[in-house]
Amino acid sequence: MKGFAFKTSVLGLSLLSTLGLATTVHAAIPRPSSSLRSAWQQEVRGIVRNENGEAMAGVTVLVVGTTVGTSTGEDGSYRVLLPTGKTQLAFSILGYSSQTLQVTGTTLDVQLKPTGNELEELVVVGYGSTTKKDLTGAVNTVSSKDFNTGLVGSPEQLINGKTAGVQVMSNSGSPSAGSSIRIRGGASLSASNDPLIVLDGVPLETGGISGNSGNFLSLINPNDIESMTVLKDASATAIYGSRASNGVLLITTKKGKGDALRLSFSSIVSMQQALGVADMMSRDEFAELINSRGTAAQKALLGEASTDWLDQVFQQAIGTDNNLSLQGKIAKTLPFRASVGYYDQQGTLRTDRSERMTGSLVLSPTFFDQHLSVNLNLKGARNNNRFANTDAIWSAIAFNPTQPIYSGLDTYGGYYESLDNAGLPATGANLNPLGLLNQERHRSTVNRGIGNLDMDYKFHFLPELKAHVTLGYDYAKGNGFNHIPASAANNFTIQGAYDRYAQTLENRLFTGYLNYNKSLPAIKSTVEVTAGHDYQYWSAERPPIVYLNDLGDVRSTAIASDERHALISWYGRLNYNFDSRYLLTATIRKDGTSRFSPENRWGTFPSLALAWRLSEESFLKDVSFLDDLKLRASYGVTGQQEGIGNYEYLPVYNLGTQYAQYRFGDQYHLVYRPSVYNRDLRWETTKAFNYGVDFSLWQGRVSGSVEYYTRKTHDLLANVPVAAGTNFDQNATINVGNVESSGLEFQLNTVPIQTDNLRWEVNVNATNQHIKVTNIALVQDANSVGTYVGPVVSGRGIQILTTGYQPYMFYVYKQLYDEGGKPLEGIYADLNGDGAIDEKDLYRYQSPAAKWLFGFNTQLTYKKWSAATTLRANVGNYVFNNTKMNLSAWETVQYVDPAINNLHRDYLNTGFQSRQYYSDYYVENASFLRMENISLGYSFGKLGKISNLRAGAVVQNVFVISKYSGIDPEVPSGFDSSFYPRSRTFSLSLNLDF
Repeated sequence: MKGFAFKTSVLGLSLLSTLGLATTVHAAIPRPSSSLRSAWQQEVRGIVRNENGEAMAGVTVLVVGTTVGTSTGEDGSYRVLLPTGKTQLAFSILGYSSQTLQVTGTTLDVQLKPTGNELEELVVVGYGSTTKKDLTGAVNTVSSKDFNTGLVGSPEQLINGKTAGVQVMSNSGSPSAGSSIRIRGGASLSASNDPLIVLDGVPLETGGISGNSGNFLSLINPNDIESMTVLKDASATAIYGSRASNGVLLITTKKGKGDALRLSFSSIVSMQQALGVADMMSRDEFAELINSRGTAAQKALLGEASTDWLDQVFQQAIGTDNNLSLQGKIAKTLPFRASVGYYDQQGTLRTDRSERMTGSLVLSPTFFDQHLSVNLNLKGARNNNRFANTDAIWSAIAFNPTQPIYSGLDTYGGYYESLDNAGLPATGANLNPLGLLNQERHRSTVNRGIGNLDMDYKFHFLPELKAHVTLGYDYAKGNGFNHIPASAANNFTIQGAYDRYAQTLENRLFTGYLNYNKSLPAIKSTVEVTAGHDYQYWSAERPPIVYLNDLGDVRSTAIASDERHALISWYGRLNYNFDSRYLLTATIRKDGTSRFSPENRWGTFPSLALAWRLSEESFLKDVSFLDDLKLRASYGVTGQQEGIGNYEYLPVYNLGTQYAQYRFGDQYHLVYRPSVYNRDLRWETTKAFNYGVDFSLWQGRVSGSVEYYTRKTHDLLANVPVAAGTNFDQNATINVGNVESSGLEFQLNTVPIQTDNLRWEVNVNATNQHIKVTNIALVQDANSVGTYVGPVVSGRGIQILTTGYQPYMFYVYKQLYDEGGKPLEGIYADLNGDGAIDEKDLYRYQSPAAKWLFGFNTQLTYKKWSAATTLRANVGNYVFNNTKMNLSAWETVQYVDPAINNLHRDYLNTGFQSRQYYSDYYVENASFLRMENISLGYSFGKLGKISNLRAGAVVQNVFVISKYSGIDPEVPSGFDSSFYPRSRTFSLSLNLDF
C-alpha cells in the first residue's frame, strides 16, 4: 500500500503539471522501504534555473518511462531516486520549454528556456478563471515579469503601453497625482469613463478621498501585484453588469508559494528632473522688448535682477521605493506571504511630496484533504502628502524676470511683490512664485485597510460542484489641513487661512456563488455553470468644515455630508466546450441600485459569446507550425450608474449659504433650498459587438490577436441645460442622447531569437478607435450648435458636444494667414459666407482623442544580462495650447499698473496685440512618440547566503518626439494651461533573495 500511495501522489503531480498547477506543489520523495530498495539504482540531485540564472521553484521532474517524480523547492533544488534501468529525467513547467536529459552522474543541473506557448495558462476572469485556449472574450493579462520597471507610484502605471485598447495617462507630474485609465476610450460622456477595478475579487469604489488628490489606487503597493487582467468586450465584462461599460481591470496580488521560507528585498533609488514648461522669453529678451516697445511706465517697472523663476520653483527630486517580503509555509502546512513597503517621492515642484507605507499578509491554508481552500488577504496603507500650490507654475511662467526673489522688507514674508499705491499686493498681479510655495503648508494623511476572505469548497459528495464565498471590506480615512499665514500676499485681505477637512469611506462586499464543472467524455463535452449573488454597500461621510483665518474668525462653513448607496446583484454564467473546438459562454446579471427610484432601479445585462478553434479541426490539426487558431464573436449589454450623485432622483433640500439669508424682524436666518432632481433617472446602457481572432504559431514564438468592436450607448447620463422653470437649476442630470463607437485592436507577441544563451522578445500593439455622438438633446433643434463643454476660455467651454460629430471637438474660428504664413490678428474665415465674422463662423476642429494608439515592448536576455524598453505613440490627437494663447499677446504684458509680465516667445512670431481666444492657431497636432522606459539588468545568481542577487538601472520618460510646441503633448482633456510637467527619472535598483 505504501508503494501504491507513492505512485498515486506522483500521478497526481503529473496531472497537476499538465494543468499548469505544478508551480505551487512540492512533492518530497519518501525513502523506499527495505523491501523496495533493490528496485532503486541511484539518487540524483541538482538545481533548476531560468534563463537569467535564477532558481526556479515548482518545476516538475519526472523519470522518463515512469510515474516517479518530484518538484523543485524554493531554491530550485530537487532530489529524485532513479529506478533500475532508467537514465533520463524530464523537466517541465508552464511557460518554459520542456527538457529531457540523460543522467550521467549523481548531479544534474538544468537551465530552462522560456516558451511563448502558454495556451494552458490560467487566466483570471470575473468570478473564476479559465485557460487561454478556452477564452471566448477579449481578455489581456500582463504578469509581473512584463510590468513596466522603475519607480512606480501607482499600479496602473505598470501596464501603460502593454496591451491594445488600454490608455493610461498620468494627470500631472506630481507624485500624488492619479491617472486616467481608459479601456476602448470609455463609453460615456458626463458619467464616469473609468473602468471597474476589482482587487482580489473586491470591486473598488471609483474616485478618490479627501487628502489624496483623487489617486485612490495609489494606496495599493505595486510591488504586491502578481498580474493585471483587462476585460474589454461585453462577453468578458457583462458578468459584472453594472459599472462594466468602460471595461474591467482585475488586479491579483501575490500569494505565498513553495515550502521553504524565502526572504526577498528590493530597493529603488531615483532622481527626477522636470522636462520644462512653456517657452518664455529670457530675462534679456524681455528687457529688450520692454525698452523698445514699452511705455515709460512699463520701462520703470524693469528691475536690475535676473531671476529664472522656473529654476526657483522646480527642483531635482529624489525618490525611493523599498520592499521586504517573506513567503513560504508556516509549520510546513500554512502557505503565507507577508510584506512591508516604504515609498517616498519628492515632486519636481518644490514643497510637493508623497510618502506611502504599506503592509500585507496573505494566508492560504487548505482543509479537508484540499476540498476547502481559504485565502485571507489583508492590506494596509498610510499616505502622508504635502501638496504644492500649483498656481506657482503659472506665476513662474509669467512673473517679471527682472525683479528679485526677495524685497529686503519684512512684509509679505520678505518676498518681492507688485504693490499698489497703498503698499498692498496689487489686485490682478501675479504673486511671487516662491512665496506661493513656501508660504503654504498643505498636508494630509490617508489611512486605508482592505481585507477579503475567500472560501472555496469542493463538495465531498460531488467534487464537480464547489461553493465560493468572498467577504470584502475596504475602509479609508483621510484628513488634512491647509494653512496660509496672514503675512502671505495671497491672503492678506482675509488675515490668512486655516482650513481643515476629513472624509471617511467604507466599502462592504458579500459574494457567494456555486460553480459546477463537469466533463462528459461520452459526448466530448465540458459544461461549467456558475450562479451567484452579490451585495455591496458604500458610504462616504464628511464632518462639517469650518474655514478660519489666522485670528480664529470664521470665514465660511460647509455642512456635513453622509452619502450612501448599495448594489444588489444576481448573476449566472454557462460555459460549454465541445471537443475543444466549439466554445460557448452565456452570462446574465441583474443589478439593483439605490441611486435610481424603485421603478427604475433594476437593470438586466446579458451577453453571449461563441468561439471556434479551427486549429483543432482535422484540416488544420496536422499543420506543424500552428499551435492555436481561434475565431470569436460576442454580443452583450452592460450598465452605467457611476459619475452621478447618490440622491439625484430624490427631492432634497439643502441649507443655503450665508449670502442667501432671509430677514425676519431684525434677525437674518439661513434658509433651505431645493436641489435639482430627476425621478426618471435610469440606467445608461451600452450594447456591444466584438469579433476576434487569436493565433499562436511555432510553439508560441509568434502569437497575438485581432479585435474589431462596435459599441452603442443609450440613455446617456448627462448634465445638460433644461428648460427654464422645469427644475431647480439651469442644468440637470438626465438620460439623454446616444453615443456610437468602434475600434480595431491588434496585438502581436514574438520571440525572433531563442538560443541557449540569447532570447529576444518583441511585442507590438495597435488600437484604432472612433466615437460619434448620435444624440445629445432632449428636443431636437436644427439651429442648436450643441452643448459647450470642457475647460472654460473667456467665459465658455472651448469644446462642444454636437450630434453627428466626435465628442469634445474644439469649437473655434478658422485662422487666416498672410503670404508669409504669419497669422493675421482677428482675421478669420467667413465660413457661412454672410459677409460678417461672428459666432456663426465657429467650426468644430479636431479632438483630443487619438485616432491611433501604439505600444512597442522589447526585451533582450543574454546569459545573465537583460535589457528592455517600452515605447508608446498617439497619432491624431490635438491639444489647445492655452498657455501660449494667454501669454503671447502684447496686452498680457500688463494687466494692472504696478506690474508687468513676461511673454511667451511665440509673440515674436505673431505680434498679436490682443489674445485670440478661439483661434484654431492654438489647436495643435499633439501626435507623439514617447519612450516610456529603458532598463538594463544583471543577475549575479547565488552569492554566499544570498540565493539570488540582481542589480539594474532604469530611465523613465526617456524622450518625446512631437510637433507640439508645448513641453508635453499628453495633457488631460487636450488642454494645456501651465501643466505640471512630467519628469525624466533615473533609477538604480537592487533585488535580493535569501
